[in-house]
Amino acid sequence: MNRLVSLFLFVAALFAVIPVQADLPPIIPREVLFGNPERANPQLSPDAKRLAWIAPDKKNVLQVWVKTIGKDDDKIITADKKRGIRTYAWADDNKTLLYIQDNDGDENFHLYGVDLESGNVRDYTPIQGTRAQIVAVEPGVPNEILVALNARSRQVFDVYRLNLTTGALVLDTENPGDVLGWDADANLNVLAAQVSTPEGGTEIRVRETPKSPWRTWMKAGPEENLGIVTLSNDGKSAIIESSLGYDTSRVLDRNIATGAEKLIATSADVDAGIVMINPSSRTVEAVSFEPGRRTWKTIDPSVAGDFAEIAKLADGDFTIVNRDRASKTWLVSFTSDRGPVRWFTWDRVAKKGTQLFSAQPKLEGLQLAEMKPVVVKTRDGMNMHAYLTLPAGIPAKNLPMVLFVHGGPWGRDTWGYRGYPQWLANRGYAVLQANFRGSTGYGKKFLHAGDRQWGLKMHDDLIDAANWAVKQGYVDPKRIAIMGGSYGGYATLAGVTFTPDYFACGVDIVGPSNLKTLIGSIPPYWKPMRAIFDTRMGNVDDPKDAELVRNASPLFKANQIKKPLLIGQGANDPRVNVAESEQIVDAIQKNGGSVTYVVYSDEGHGFARPENSIDFNARTETFLASCLGGRAEPMGVDRVAGSTAEVKVVEKGVVKK
Repeated sequence: MNRLVSLFLFVAALFAVIPVQADLPPIIPREVLFGNPERANPQLSPDAKRLAWIAPDKKNVLQVWVKTIGKDDDKIITADKKRGIRTYAWADDNKTLLYIQDNDGDENFHLYGVDLESGNVRDYTPIQGTRAQIVAVEPGVPNEILVALNARSRQVFDVYRLNLTTGALVLDTENPGDVLGWDADANLNVLAAQVSTPEGGTEIRVRETPKSPWRTWMKAGPEENLGIVTLSNDGKSAIIESSLGYDTSRVLDRNIATGAEKLIATSADVDAGIVMINPSSRTVEAVSFEPGRRTWKTIDPSVAGDFAEIAKLADGDFTIVNRDRASKTWLVSFTSDRGPVRWFTWDRVAKKGTQLFSAQPKLEGLQLAEMKPVVVKTRDGMNMHAYLTLPAGIPAKNLPMVLFVHGGPWGRDTWGYRGYPQWLANRGYAVLQANFRGSTGYGKKFLHAGDRQWGLKMHDDLIDAANWAVKQGYVDPKRIAIMGGSYGGYATLAGVTFTPDYFACGVDIVGPSNLKTLIGSIPPYWKPMRAIFDTRMGNVDDPKDAELVRNASPLFKANQIKKPLLIGQGANDPRVNVAESEQIVDAIQKNGGSVTYVVYSDEGHGFARPENSIDFNARTETFLASCLGGRAEPMGVDRVAGSTAEVKVVEKGVVKK
């Protein structure tokens, strides 16, 4: 039956897409768009003698590779069996490479170290059920690093001093119960702590030495943005980001003893973005600002010439991602809306850039779609920044559209190459990504305009964004889908329940359906940040907020779903428990509705394995083609090879076999 259903949907889609196929560029295979990168994330060793990067092995699992610069001795140094490695870093001893890995998406990351001389791999944090985070790696202490670990209590992270040679893990600083993050000086002394206050604000505590008592240094309410970027080398000041007294977050140098502040960089339009710190001097070299595209403000005159010349290397927006200890060689990444991410080496002495590689060479030369920054007025007069991607090759008129909603919600979309909008545009859809109120980066007024507005004004913003695209003539109002992951998945469920007649269909990826059960199932280590959710979303345990929380939960309006709905979920998701998807699927079934539910047994909050990502996107293509009239690349009969998809199809309350 599944084969017949798949065949029927594909044939229906095939006939539906005839009007738009003729002038669109050739279909870009999903494997090219969503498969593993050929090479990515290069990192120079501190002594500039080796280069590491991420690339797939013969079994298409991402591993860490290392080579000696100037030699062809490329070598795989890790041996992950399944999900692949994505995050790694050099230790400052030049012989140890650190990486983190979890178990099938449960986000209980262990910290591993590879000794490049012996080839031995060691689990530095072999405690089941714990999550490790690197706090600091410093040139002055090459054989040790600081690691945060919730071993003593699963709710909070203490700081441990890790000896890279012996593997000894010694408790350094104990968490009193409310600290979210730690900062250390150049000698790995923990001297600052960032705390979440009971009302959802921020407190920064400092101490003069590791044996001194903690004291409150700065404090801000829940409406402010405040945080340490780095402590100075002498420990007498700190680079901070702060919105105190201003709408946007500024970068400041603040004296710890006197509180005197020196402004480093600011914008009236957006918050400060990337703060580029010189790792040796711990001074600010440049700060980025990103209303639509990224721009840089250079602070240190010694790097101004480098930035000016780097900008000429390629089209797109760039970031300095890594450097050697002497800061003579930089690794630079360039992102463009119509091409893969590319990495260059920049020789600061010769003032010369050399391309290393691109992440997806098969994308080069293809006809990709332009991503345009746009500004949309909300119904209450706020400026909402968004990104519009229109299909290449066909008139931008009366198109089907996918409103693609970012997660968080306290995050934002940015400009550059993104697989999802390029994929959807290639299939014939306009794609709109709106930074609705509650998104970060656009000042505290815009961020907190989203407080307690889940399913209310935040949802209105999404409708306003879609209506804007219709008013411009780009989009057919009867052919708009809503899609997204995490909060974007919630927005999808809100779209098909709270506004059941507006969208033609929805695709929810790991989205919560009931805000009360969402908070009830979060990992223990989220407890210190619980107050942020209480302030910005609503307190699920406060009777005064009970109606607000219930009304914002799509689960209780599942009977209003009229349009086709596709749901994807990771079985091991620690943030949005699998029960969030299962309960709304059950509610839809009991109410005689229709839904297709796909769960992956070896995934967490999103789909990391390319086999699963490609499988779900193949199902999404067929689904969107059937309800919007775009085109679809054919899929295997049941699933993509290697995928762990388990599918439940409900039609009018009946489970299809």
